[in-house]
Parts: sequence; C-alpha cells; structure tokens
Amino acid sequence: MKSLFCSQGHDNPESNRFCRLCGEMLPTVPRSPAGGIAGQNLGLRYRVMRELGHGGFGRTYLAEDAHRFHEYCVLKEFAPQVQGTEALHKAEELFEREAGILYKLQHPQIPRFRELFQAEWQGKGRLFLVQDYVEGETYQALLRSRQTQRYGFTEAEVTQLLVQLLPVLDHIHGCGVIHRDISPDNLILRSADGLPVLIDFGGVKQAAAEVNSQLRRAIAATPVNVTRLGKVGYAPSEQMDHGEVFPHSDLYALAATVLVLLTGKEPQDLLVGNRRQWQRQVKVGPKLVNILNRMLDPYPSKRYQSAQEVMQALGVSPDYSPSLNGQPSSSELYPATLAVSPAQSGSFTQGATVYPPARARRPVDGWGRVVGTIALLLLTGASIWGAWWVAHDWQPTLPKPKPAKPATSNTNNSASPPFSKAEQDRKQALNNRREALDIDAGFLTSLVNATFYAKHPDRVGRQLTANSADANLRAEWDRLANDWLDQLKPLNADARSRLGSYTDADVDARQAAVNQLHLSGRALNDLTDVKFFYLFPNQPRNQNLLQQPIGQVWQAIASEELSAVKNGTALETIKFPDGRSSQQVSGTLKPGEGKAYIAQLTKDQVIQITLQASRATRLSIYPPTSKAAALLEDSSKTSWSGKLTDSGFYEVVVVSDASGSLNYDLSLAAADNITSPDAAQ
Repeated sequence: MKSLFCSQGHDNPESNRFCRLCGEMLPTVPRSPAGGIAGQNLGLRYRVMRELGHGGFGRTYLAEDAHRFHEYCVLKEFAPQVQGTEALHKAEELFEREAGILYKLQHPQIPRFRELFQAEWQGKGRLFLVQDYVEGETYQALLRSRQTQRYGFTEAEVTQLLVQLLPVLDHIHGCGVIHRDISPDNLILRSADGLPVLIDFGGVKQAAAEVNSQLRRAIAATPVNVTRLGKVGYAPSEQMDHGEVFPHSDLYALAATVLVLLTGKEPQDLLVGNRRQWQRQVKVGPKLVNILNRMLDPYPSKRYQSAQEVMQALGVSPDYSPSLNGQPSSSELYPATLAVSPAQSGSFTQGATVYPPARARRPVDGWGRVVGTIALLLLTGASIWGAWWVAHDWQPTLPKPKPAKPATSNTNNSASPPFSKAEQDRKQALNNRREALDIDAGFLTSLVNATFYAKHPDRVGRQLTANSADANLRAEWDRLANDWLDQLKPLNADARSRLGSYTDADVDARQAAVNQLHLSGRALNDLTDVKFFYLFPNQPRNQNLLQQPIGQVWQAIASEELSAVKNGTALETIKFPDGRSSQQVSGTLKPGEGKAYIAQLTKDQVIQITLQASRATRLSIYPPTSKAAALLEDSSKTSWSGKLTDSGFYEVVVVSDASGSLNYDLSLAAADNITSPDAAQ
C-alpha cells in the first residue's frame, strides 16, 4: 500500500484527503521516489536509492555507503525554508549540536548517527544527517496491515512493547534527551531480532524549526511563534501548547501509542471528553488499564515521572534490558518453554523455563553437558511463541528480569528423557564440536535460527517441541548447526572466539589501524569481501551485513585481514629504484585471497597500471583521500592510465575470483609533465 506524506512527514494511507495527525490537505498522488537525486552520489560516498519520507524540513532517503561495503544507511536532508549563507551556517550549528547529542546515545535500539555533512546539489549547499538503516516495518504499517484483516494488537503484545521500549527511554532520559515524537510512525519492528527500534528524534526537527523561526523573526522584525514538535493527540498539552518537555512527556506519548495499537483509533478520538472511554473499546486487564491511565494523566505531576517507575509498576526489574552486549539475547527473543535438567538416575525434569547464559563456554561433565546442549541448541534454536500456546489460549508472561537457573541435579522429580539416546548423542557431539572450535553458543544459535527460518518461513511464530512430530525439524536444525561449524572452522582461533561480540567500535578501530599504514577502509573491505564471499558464496552481496548474525563472521574475517595487512602478508609498498620510473611486482593468490599495494605518487604525474594474470581477477585503484571517487573499483579491467589530481599514497588492490591458485604480475609506470588522457583506458 502506498503512503502519502504531509509537509510534516506524517505517514497517511493513500485514500486519505487530509493528514490523520495534523489535518493538512494531502497531495492527490504519492510523492516521487527520490526526484532527480535518485542514483546520485553525495559527498563522494553515499549513493541515493530512493526517498523514504518527506517533511517540512527536508526529505529522507535510503542510500548505500560506498565506504562500508555498500551497506544501507539513511540520509536526512535538512533544508530550512530560508536562503543565504547565514541561514545555512546557523542551521549547521544547531544540527551539529543535536547530532552530537544523538551520536552519544549508544543503544542497540536506537539507529546510530554516523555523521553530518554538506553536499552540493543543483547549485545549492545541502545539509545531511547520516544514520544506520533499520530493516523492518513501522508499527503504523503493521497496524494498518492488521486492520485490513480486522484485528489489532493484543494486550500481551503491547505489554511486551512497553517492556522492551521502557529501558530505551530510561537510557535516553538518563542522557538528558527527550524524544518528543513517539508514535507508531517512529517505532520500527526490526526484522533481524524482533525488537522495537526508536527512530526520528524530535530534537533535530526542533533545531530546524528554531532556525526557521529565528531567521523569519530577524527578517520580519516581529515576533514569530516557534514551531512546537509532537503529533496531535500523542504529545501532552504542555508540550504542544508551551514547548515544555520532560521524561513523562515521552511516557504520555508511549501510552497514547499503545492505545492506538490496541484500538486502531487515533488518540484524539479516544482522549477527548471522557479520557477513559477507550476502556470500553478493548478488553484489557485492570493492571495495564491503571498503568496507561496514569501515564496519560492530563496533570503532569500525577503521571509516572520516569520510565523506571513504569517498569516497576509492570513488575519488571530496573536492571532488565532486552539486549545483551548490543545484541539481543536468543533466550529473550525465543524463550524456551520446555526445559530439561539432570535428575536422579539420569532422568529429566520438564516444565521449567530456561534462559541460557550469554557465553556458555564450558558446560559441566556428564548429564550437565547433555542438558546444556539440549537447552541451548534445541530450545533456543528455532523457537518463538508456540502454536500449542495459542491453541490453549495461553498469554505470555513478562520476561524475567534476570536469567532463571535450571533445576539442579538433586531434584526429586523424574521423567523419561525427552529425546532418544541417538538424538542426545547427536546433540552432545554437536556441542563438543562447538566447544572445540571455541564458538559462542548464543551466536551459533542466532546464526542457525536465521538460516532455519529462511528455509521454513511457515515456522515463524511456532516453537519446536520435544515431540516426535518435530523430530525431523530438530534433526535439520542440528544439521544446519554442523554445516555452520564446517564453514566457521577455517577462521583462526582468535577470530572464532570473538564471534558474537564484535561491535561498530571494532569497525572504527580497524579503520584507524589501516589508516596508519596509508591504507583506506575500502581497501581492507575489498580484502575482506573476497574471502568472505569465497567462504560463503550463497550470501547476497547487497545485504546489510552488520545488522545480521552473519555480519559477525564478516567482522571476524576483517580482523584476520587486518592482521595480514599489519604483518605484510597482504600489503606491500611499491617503490621505484633509483633512476627508474617504473616497477613490476609479482605474486600468487590462493582462492579467496587478495593483496593491496601502496605507492607514493605526485599530483599531475601520469601513471600506467597494468595487471597480467593467469586467471580471473578484479582490480581496484583508490586515490589518497577517501572523499575522492575510486579510479577503478572491483573492476575486471586489467589496466588504467591517467593524470593524477592529488599527491599521496595511492592504493592498488588485486583480488582473485579463481577457483585455484593464480599467478599475476602488476606493473606501475609514472612520468612527469607528459600529456595523457585524464580518463581511464
């Protein structure tokens, strides 16, 4: 279904004539995908794919980041409705201030703000904010889809949303930041892990509004009201009327969002007049009713004053977090409802809920090792809310604030083992392999789950049980786990041991390390990509790697390549002998290997680079500054000549596409003050 956007960027069904949030008349047709900017490269780095939204302060685009292996990102263009250098400088100052605040909000459920940059487009300077792209659907889109099928969100689902989102609000409020614009439009259910992500912070919009109002006031020499941020019905009156925002302002908006998800109606239809009329339109337990009514109290002093107070009212520990080390815990995403524990005489106890530890490296011997294998590899693997619960009208309880300990071996309960001896042995062998390779159990689970659900999308929302009916699926899950262990085995021991713990900080650290060697991040990415896609040829090349479990493997390979660059295995400096202006180097590449060369060259020199290889290769040539476009990038061409526009270290990267070892010769010739074509040959 297509969307229409008003000037404030509110998302509306294409059948609407007026904005559902602000009442503005809508355009009669959806806005164009990205106008003339689609396909353009901004800042010599970001290739615009399409428009995501349009508001009063500019447009939002989906783009590819050429410096981060073409992963998707979001560009927010801010174009205050004023002209002149002064206006742009003022806007830049305010946006930098807001972006600096948001950049410090490091939380896995908030898109990371990467940078603020200026770019020229159609003769005008444009200001862009860059942030991570979140793959998923907004809760507004999810609600709209459900309404077409005549059902909405359940009490259990909105309670889960509160539990997963309140720690995020607690974090940002602790940093002194108020979101100001919480609504179903600004919450995304992330596809990778099923967690809600908070987007589109109002502080940046407020900065744009302040620019507009200040400059209009200066031009008109008359008072101008500052634009208030927030959506009608979602933002409390003190925010809309006076521009005053507090932590409880966000809590009000979150409660209004919950009402919309429960009822399918906008808050102004529910909270005008009798503010508790919504209770007659949806069946909700008294506990949640009382919590929502207090969050929505028109008197600010009567509301909960912090996210932690709401969490306490819900019965959730203030220490609870739906994520672990920046990555969702598999036990939180897929809570196991069948647990096994060692009992007397080797029997098992069933019925407890297991929350396996994040990094269970060394299970105990004997039955304890079997238990660890079964609970961790089967129960967290391919298990979401089960169809059995639906059939029995079961309602999920809130996540436990801390991992529950499995029953100990001295329990008096006993039952027959849930799996056959052959299956227990299979799982034991699988766990032994994982331990021998020193691979984190939680990471392996997430990797196998992603593969399993891709093959069985019909199983999403259903849990694997210990019943014989699921025996073949359990066997398939185990086979997939063994296949992944086979593919991860070629990684070195240190890289394998860190799988599941790599973060964006590692990306930045590698970038800084190679820069000290006069090599760019894109050259290191080339070396990483060739090995990654050789080892994992079925992985799509345009996926957002770092947002997927497989992205941990890419980072592990990148760490290996950084080591190879540092020790000189994958990096060599080309120097011209005295009195000569050319040099030739030779080498041999194994399948999935690459090598980088650097040469210090001078502006206005004319160079000729020629690659001769016995089999298929790809060639990249990068100038000294990462802001400049590549001379060649992942090209099948074997030569390039032209006049250089900058002085510094130029990078030449050769990678192999061959299935066997190949030999190659690379020659570089340079001359001064010779007329030569400026374009590649």
